[in-house]
Amino acid sequence: MKVALFGATGRVGNAILKLLLEKNIEVTALVRNPKKVQPQTGLTVLQGDARNIEDIIETLAGVNAVISALGTDKTSVLTDSITHIICIMHKQQLKRIITIGTAGILDSREEPGFLRYQSPESKRKSTTAAKEHHKVFESLKASSLDWTIVCPTYLPSGAATEEYIVLRDKLPTEAIQTTTGDTALFTVNELLNNEHIGYRVGIMSPQY
Repeated sequence: MKVALFGATGRVGNAILKLLLEKNIEVTALVRNPKKVQPQTGLTVLQGDARNIEDIIETLAGVNAVISALGTDKTSVLTDSITHIICIMHKQQLKRIITIGTAGILDSREEPGFLRYQSPESKRKSTTAAKEHHKVFESLKASSLDWTIVCPTYLPSGAATEEYIVLRDKLPTEAIQTTTGDTALFTVNELLNNEHIGYRVGIMSPQY
């Protein structure tokens, strides 16, 4: 298997990268600064911008699946990139994509018909990032791709507990945090097992 990875220098993206390489999965990573990525066997690093369609074309060449761990970065990089990624995936007849989203785009329990960021259920004051992730969700939902959106809640850096709890389209009850390690581990497991195609998946790490 060969995977195109976006956001490999971020906290979650870097954890995903390490897990993929440990499993002998080849990775092509598009990054703005290659110096932030250590050269490793099985890893091809491309310098570029995820908002540039030519860079997307090069990154997706010869891969079997796509993982995007891009953040909003207070820009339109998230929505610009997903538009290009979906377009090129269709042209290259690629089907599988997993993205890292946010718990804000999961369904609200308090207000049915709304997403968490649109309801009092979300405690975040700013909805800017959630709105960008919402656009990604709508774009993937409208595509014919085999997509999964991984939706962690408060995301501290931390190792995988391997005891994470997941729930389709909603945040697991009593969820307080999701470690970067668990988020990465679930993402790679989902890539290999394809258990949640067509769903947003809420994920939480246990509290000790």
